[in-house]
Amino acid sequence: MIKKAILPVAGLGTRFLPASKSIPKEMVTVVDRPAIEYVVKEAVAAGIEQIILVTHSSKGAIENYFDHNSELDSVLRNKKSFDLLDEINNIIPSHISVISVRQPQPLGLGHAVLCAKDIIGNDAFAVLLPDVLVKDHSDQNDLSLMINRFNQVQAAQIMVEAVLDHLVDQYGIVDVAKMPDEGQSILMQGIVEKPSVGTAPSNLSVVGRYILPAKIMQLLEQTPRGAGNEIQLTDAIAMLQKTEQVEAYRMKGQTFDCGSKIGYLKAVLHYGLAHPKLGAEFKAMIQALDV
Repeated sequence: MIKKAILPVAGLGTRFLPASKSIPKEMVTVVDRPAIEYVVKEAVAAGIEQIILVTHSSKGAIENYFDHNSELDSVLRNKKSFDLLDEINNIIPSHISVISVRQPQPLGLGHAVLCAKDIIGNDAFAVLLPDVLVKDHSDQNDLSLMINRFNQVQAAQIMVEAVLDHLVDQYGIVDVAKMPDEGQSILMQGIVEKPSVGTAPSNLSVVGRYILPAKIMQLLEQTPRGAGNEIQLTDAIAMLQKTEQVEAYRMKGQTFDCGSKIGYLKAVLHYGLAHPKLGAEFKAMIQALDV
């Protein structure tokens, strides 16, 4: 069973400036909680028990958020704010561990994953990019379905979603023999990074969720610097494909790129409308806007 997940959070969030100048972009709130909480809860819902933050010296607020705050507990207890006390103490279940390792240099996603090598050991693991929120539309989330598929066939899983044909040049696009149904996996023949419109092998873009075997760590150690002079995870996955099957899993849910400002606003809109306490009032407020 896959119990470990790597969340690379060391990036400086330049797409989200000026907000990310002093606040980790992962800590910007989507409605009433930071974006990173949604990603961690997605992992926990899929059965992950160890969250590995690959972080940077400026990102202490993320670690603090998942830590216990005795002073705040005392204040809320004295104020008899027991509902809030219960909420902050149950952000994640007590059996979930959150640990962190530093990425000493900004050398790309592949390098960030490699920084967690000693913690991963010989275990298969998940990678979740915290810029991307996945809003599921069923009780069983997409990540758990990817894990189930990996357990069945022992093939690495790469989450993908269909994008409009004229937008393929903005994404990594997978090469597959045919379009899989939502919630299904298919053998992946390769990944083309930002192909020009009209030349893409499909319209399935890589989302930012991966289930990978421990072997990928050895391959990352051998991966030369690629695009942007960084160690690219996709290059290591291409090496893995030479000896093992890799599958593309077509997601059922909906994604929001919270690394971009417009993607963040879309997330606030959707999660706000779905909020159990604020949703109805938020919807009425939107309907009342004179725009």
